[in-house]
Amino acid sequence: MKLIDTDVMIWYLRGNVKAKVIIENSPISMSDVVYMELLQGMRNKQELALFKTFIKERKIECLPLTPEITSRAIYFLELFVLSHGLRMADALIAATADIYSRTLITANDAHYRMISSLPITVFRP
Repeated sequence: MKLIDTDVMIWYLRGNVKAKVIIENSPISMSDVVYMELLQGMRNKQELALFKTFIKERKIECLPLTPEITSRAIYFLELFVLSHGLRMADALIAATADIYSRTLITANDAHYRMISSLPITVFRP
């Protein structure tokens, strides 16, 4: 199973055909961090309701943060915050993919490529 990054979901919500193929034709999951980032972009209650329905209907698994994910994210930050500018949300998303053994689908591969143990599928809209 794959774990989608926030940017792929944003492309999907904007109507991108390539993102639609990924999200509608294969089982996917997302980190609770991705879910929260998407919530921050909602403009009104109707969008929020539609988004929640979409997640439920597509059976997108939202993976919760755990102490193990937090520890792994801290480890990634300690390794890469100074050398590569790794950000907290990206560290948590990478750690989620790592702990749950998921391939991360992202268009922002530069945010993650320094984590050699993380399998990445690059998305190009």
